[in-house]
Amino acid sequence: MSPKEAQEQIQALSSELQHHNYLYYIKDAPEISDFEFDQKLVQLQKLEAEYPQFADPNSPTKRVGGDITKDFPTLKHKYPMLSLSNTYSREELEDYLKRIQKLIPDEEIEFVCELKYDGAAISITYKDGALKQALTRGDGTQGDEITNNIKTISSIPLRLRGNNYPAEFEIRGEVFMPLEGFSALNKSRLDEGLEPFANPRNSASGSLKMQDSSLVAQRPLDCFLYFVMQDEPIFSNHYDAVMAAGEWGFKVPQPEKNYLKKAKDLDQIFDFINYWDENRHQLPFEIDGVVIKVNSYQQQDELGATAKSPRWAIAYKFKAEQQETILESVSYQVGRTGAITPVANLKPVSLAGTTVKRASLHNADQIAKLDLRIGDSVYVEKGGEIIPKVVGVNFAKRPVDSLEFEYIKQCPECQTDLIRLEGEALHYCPNESSCPPQVTGRIQHFISRKAMDIEGMGSETVEQFVKAGLIQNFADLYSLEVEHILPLERMAEKSAQNIVDGISASKAIPFERVLFALGIRYVGETVAKKLARHFGDIETLKQATLIDLVGVPEIGERIAQSLVDYFSRKDHLDQIEALKAAGLQFEVEKQEGGSDALAGLTIVISGKFERFSRNEIKDLIELHGAKNSASVSKNTDLIIAGEGMGPAKRKKAEDLGVKIIDENEFAMLIGL
Repeated sequence: MSPKEAQEQIQALSSELQHHNYLYYIKDAPEISDFEFDQKLVQLQKLEAEYPQFADPNSPTKRVGGDITKDFPTLKHKYPMLSLSNTYSREELEDYLKRIQKLIPDEEIEFVCELKYDGAAISITYKDGALKQALTRGDGTQGDEITNNIKTISSIPLRLRGNNYPAEFEIRGEVFMPLEGFSALNKSRLDEGLEPFANPRNSASGSLKMQDSSLVAQRPLDCFLYFVMQDEPIFSNHYDAVMAAGEWGFKVPQPEKNYLKKAKDLDQIFDFINYWDENRHQLPFEIDGVVIKVNSYQQQDELGATAKSPRWAIAYKFKAEQQETILESVSYQVGRTGAITPVANLKPVSLAGTTVKRASLHNADQIAKLDLRIGDSVYVEKGGEIIPKVVGVNFAKRPVDSLEFEYIKQCPECQTDLIRLEGEALHYCPNESSCPPQVTGRIQHFISRKAMDIEGMGSETVEQFVKAGLIQNFADLYSLEVEHILPLERMAEKSAQNIVDGISASKAIPFERVLFALGIRYVGETVAKKLARHFGDIETLKQATLIDLVGVPEIGERIAQSLVDYFSRKDHLDQIEALKAAGLQFEVEKQEGGSDALAGLTIVISGKFERFSRNEIKDLIELHGAKNSASVSKNTDLIIAGEGMGPAKRKKAEDLGVKIIDENEFAMLIGL
C-alpha cells in the first residue's frame, strides 16, 4: 500500500466510524453490529500505527484513550461559567418572573424549560468543526483542561457533521453517568473487593479528573450539550441554537422526549416542572430540578448578570430528600472573619447517596427556632447546599431528661468572649490578630486564586508557616526568604524558591484584587472592583466618609460602615503601609486609551451592532468612565441603540427623555 492509499483509507475509515458512532450514540439507530464496528476500529488503529503522519488528533481511535495527564493545566474561560440561582416553590418562581418582566417591561418573554442534569459541568471549544479544548467549570473564571479525557466519551463528537456550524464556538453541557452504567460499575468494584461509589454525580466528576484517559474510556460516561456560545451568535434565540447543535452531531435535549420545551407563562413552566417532579425516577439518569431560560438572546443581553448568576436563567430545585437521625453533639467553626458557625454532629445516616455525619445549624437563632437539644431525633436534608442542614425535630422521640441547648459564650479556639452586633445573625470572635483560625484564614484568603494568586502556596503551607512563627499576617509574606522556609518539613530548595518567586510575582496584581485580598467584611470581588474604579487609589478610599461611600453606586450602608471600621484601626493601616512598602499595587493602573469622556454616566445598550460587538461596547463604556446598566430607568443618561432595539424600551426612553445614539455617535464621543 502506498502512502497516498494509506492516507485515503485512514480518512475513509475515520469518516465511516464517526458516522456509525453518531448513529449509535446520538440517534440510537445503529446500522452495523458492535463486532463490525470494532473490526473497523482495529483496522484504523493498525493503519495509524504504520502511518503516524496521517493520524488525526481527533481520530475515532482517541475514544479508547491512552494519554496520561499528571497535572491538569488551569485555563481561563473565554466566557465565565456562572452558576444559577435556585428557587424551590411556585411563589419564588413567580417572583423571579415578575422581576425580569420589570427589567424589560412591555416585551413578551418566551422561556425554554430544560432538565437540570446532576453531573459535572463542561465547556468544549470547537474550531473548524474539530474538538479543540475541553474545560471543567472550576471556579467559573477558570477550569482544568481535560481534553484528552473528554475525547473518550462517545456521545461527544470529535468532528462535527455538515458544514453550517460557526468557524469557532463553545458549547456547554453536563457529563453524567447513566444509572445503569453506575450500577454495573459498582457491581464490578464490589466483585474486585473495592469500595463502591456513593452516587453517579461524584463518579462522573471523579472520572473526568483521572490521569489515565484509557481508564476514563472504561467509565460509562455520557453527556448532554445544551448551550452554544459565540461572540456574534448566528441564531436569535437559545432554542434554535440547541436544535442546530443537534444537527451538527451533538447529543442535545430532545423536545420529542419532553427534555426541552418552550413556555410562555408560569402555568406552562409548571406543567413541565410538575411532569418531571412526578416522572424523574423513570429517567435513565439523575436530575435534581428544572432550568428555566429566557429564549431570546437579545433579551438575555438586556437582562445581563450579577457577579455570580445570569438574570435570564434560574433553576427550580425539586424537594430535597430527608432522613431522620440523632443529634449527638454540636461543634463550632471559626471563619477567617471571626464568624462562628455551629455544626451538628450526627449519627451517620445515608442521604442522597452519601453518608452524612455533619450538618449545618447556621446560627444561634436557628438552633433556638428549632428548639434543638443534644440527643434529639432530627430531620436532615440536602436542600441545594453542599453541607446538609438540620430542618426539624421529632419531638415525639425527645428524651425526657433532655436539657435546653446553651450556645457558647467564648471562642472555641482562643477563649475570647464572643460578640454579636445588632442586626447580625452570627456571633463573632473579635480577636482578629491572634485567634488561630482567623490568622490562617485571612492569609489563606489573601493568597487565593481570585485574590493575590500566589503560586507555590496553598492552605496547608499557610498553616505550616503560621505554626512555625514565620508569619502572623499577610504583610509578613513579603519578608520571607528561602533560608526562612528551608528548615520546615517537606521543604526543598526548589519548592522554597518557588514560594518566594510566587510572592514576588504577586506584587504585579492590580489594585482591585489587592483590595479584595485584604479580606474586608462584605467587600467581595465585585464590590472591590467598584470601589477601586470609583476612588482610584487606597489613600482616597481610606479618607472616604460614610456619606462618600454610600454615594458609590450599589454600595450600601452595611458595606460602607464596614470600610469605615476597617480603616479606623491602626493595625490595618500598618499592614497596608507594609504592603505598600513591599511594592504591591494600591492604585488603579490607567488603561491605555481610557478617558473621562463618559465619567459618571449610566448607559444602556440595546440591539445588534456592526462596528463593535456588545461586549466591546460594554468594555469601552467602562474604559471611558461610565457604568453599564441592563434596563432603562430615570437614572439612565444615555442609550446606545443598534438594529432591533425593542419598541417598548425605545418608548420608555423617549418618555423619560433619555438621549438615544447609534454606535457611530458613541465612537465619536470617545474619540474613535
